[in-house]
Amino acid sequence: MMGEFAATRDQIRELDRAAIEDYGIPGLILMENAGRACARAAGEMLGGTAGKKVIILCGRGNNAGDGYVVARHLNNWGADVEVLLVAEMADALAREGEAATNLRIILNMGSPVREVPAADEVARAVGDRGDSELIVDALLGTGVRGEVTEPFLSAIRAVNECECPVLAIDVPSGLDCDTGQPLGIAVRADRTVTFVLSKVGFAKPGARQYTGEVEVAEISIPRRAIEELRTAAGA
Repeated sequence: MMGEFAATRDQIRELDRAAIEDYGIPGLILMENAGRACARAAGEMLGGTAGKKVIILCGRGNNAGDGYVVARHLNNWGADVEVLLVAEMADALAREGEAATNLRIILNMGSPVREVPAADEVARAVGDRGDSELIVDALLGTGVRGEVTEPFLSAIRAVNECECPVLAIDVPSGLDCDTGQPLGIAVRADRTVTFVLSKVGFAKPGARQYTGEVEVAEISIPRRAIEELRTAAGA
């Protein structure tokens, strides 16, 4: 979208802030666009969605919200989708913001959401869906710092032990988007749909084994905001 320029987590956070606060774009619009781009990528990986079995692993933040949007679209397109919520349902619904809104929507649709807040539960749940044709990773986003802890550690390990393709939303869970290094462990994705700009860590040695093919999706961040960021960065 913008040449070879790649962003850090702080720069992406600033773009999100500018879009919402300076330009007045609701966060729900950004999340909808992000999730729909990932849903389209999922459909491509599946070679069509009707009747295809998909599991979407969701954590607690906005990355999970993108995953709920993916679940909604894939459900509407005829896929057999189950969301594995690596958190307590009550906690996820109690949080303010776009992710909770999109979780409520898929619950209202009757889309299956399975709570797996403990390490052993999430590992078993992924194993139970071993015949799935795609895993969508919506566990941890670009803001994660420090070593990955449970139950996410077990969730990532279970994903990596599966033989089916993996689509990562924005960044493979556990991969530091600035350094390109795993934070103890990281999802090994076949494809990553990242938003607005590529991340600086994706070009680092060894990162490709986690990101797989990288696609940059446009989610309605104003071009002017991106150009201003690029100028400020001297790129």
